[in-house]
Amino acid sequence: MRRIILLFIFVIVLIGIIVYARGYRLDITKKTVTPTGIVSINSNPNAAKIYINGKLKGVTNQNFTLPPETYTIEVKKEGYTDWKRKLNLRGEIVMSVDAMLFPNNPSLSPATNLGIQRAIPIDDTDKTLLISQNGDIEKDGIYLFESTKKPLSFFPPLKLIVLKKNLPTGVNLKETTVDFSPDYSHAIFTFPVTETTTSGTSVKTTPAPAIYYISLQDGTEPLLEASASKANFLKQWDEEKKLQITKILETFPKDIKKIASDSFHIVSFSPDETKILYTPTISTLLPLIITPPMIGSNQTEDTRKLEKGNYYIYDKKEDKNFLVLTPTPTPTVTPQLDANTNSTLGDDNHFLEWYSDSKHVFIKQTKEIAVIDYDGTNKRTVYSGPFEHDFFSVNNDGKLYVLTNLNPQNNQYGDLYEVGIR
Repeated sequence: MRRIILLFIFVIVLIGIIVYARGYRLDITKKTVTPTGIVSINSNPNAAKIYINGKLKGVTNQNFTLPPETYTIEVKKEGYTDWKRKLNLRGEIVMSVDAMLFPNNPSLSPATNLGIQRAIPIDDTDKTLLISQNGDIEKDGIYLFESTKKPLSFFPPLKLIVLKKNLPTGVNLKETTVDFSPDYSHAIFTFPVTETTTSGTSVKTTPAPAIYYISLQDGTEPLLEASASKANFLKQWDEEKKLQITKILETFPKDIKKIASDSFHIVSFSPDETKILYTPTISTLLPLIITPPMIGSNQTEDTRKLEKGNYYIYDKKEDKNFLVLTPTPTPTVTPQLDANTNSTLGDDNHFLEWYSDSKHVFIKQTKEIAVIDYDGTNKRTVYSGPFEHDFFSVNNDGKLYVLTNLNPQNNQYGDLYEVGIR
C-alpha cells in the first residue's frame, strides 16, 4: 500500500512538473490552471531596460512567463536608440525577442588620410576601391581598402592597384567605371580620357576611353589592355553571376525560386543566404508555402501582394515576406535585365546593405543613414552627419563607413571614416 501511495505521489509530482514546464500556472483567483507563454527578451548591448505594457520589468537577457495576451515590448538603454514591438503571446509558446540598439551619438574615426575624391564599394565584400587624384604624380591612383584587415599602424594599409602616371595621358580617374569579376579577384576599369588638342591645330578631339583588365589581388600583374575583349569578359562574368544566383535560389522553395527568377530584381541575399532583398519587376502575388504559419514565427504582418517598385525581404525559414521600403529611392544606374531571366543581382543598388547578422538592413537616404529590422519595423537613424551621398558601406564586422570631409577649410578632399555604431 505504501508503495502505491509513493507511486501515486510521484506521478502527481511528475505531471505537475510537466504541466509547469509547458507553461501552465495556478490562478488562485479563478481557482483554475491556466496556460502561459514565455518570452525571452535579449538585447545588444545587454543590460538594457525592459518595459512591458509601459511598466519597467527588469533588464535584458532574461525570460518572462506571462498569460496569453497582446503585449507591447520596449527595450531602452541610455544613450542608445529605443526598440519597440507588439507581441501576441500564446499559451505553451516560447517567443524570442532580440533588440539591436545603436548609439544616439556615434563616433567618427578616420580610416584613411590620402585625400579621396571617390569610393566604390566592391559589392558584398569588405573591400572598397578608393580614387585619389590630387595632383601628386607619385600618389594619384586607385587603391584597395580592406576594412577587416587588422592594421599595425593607426591607418589600415592601402593596396595600390594602379598609379595614374602608368595610364594613358588625359585619363580622368574620378569618372572611372568598374566591372567586377564574380569572385572579385579582377576588374575591368574603363577610364574616360579628357579632350586633347590635335598637334598643330586648335581642333579638339575626344579619344576613346582607356579600358584595362586589372588584378585586385596581386599588384605585380601587368595591366592588360581590354578594349577589344571587354564585351566577352562581361558576358562570361554575367553568366557566372547568374549561376551563383541560381545556386542560392535552389535552396529556396520551388515556387519561390520560380517567381524570383521570373519577377524579381534581386538586390542581394542576406549574409546567411536565408533571405532575399528584392524589388519586383512586375506587380504580382507571392504564393504561400507554409500553411498554417509556423508556431512562434515573426508576427509582423506578412505581405504577399507585391507592387512593382517597392522593396521587400523574403525569409525562407518562416515563409514570410515583408515590405521594407516604399516609395523607392532612385538608384544611380538602372538595372539591366538579362534577356532570358529578369532575375539579377543588384550591383547598382548601393543604398541598401545587409547588416552582418542577417536581421537588419541599412538604408542610405538623402541626409542620413538609417537601419531597419528585416521585417520592416523599428526604423532608426544611425548617422545624420555629413557624408558624400554616393557612398556608404557596411562590412562583415558590422562597421559602417562613409566618405566625408570634416575640415574643408584645411582639406580640399575628404577621406574614409568609420562610424562607431557598436
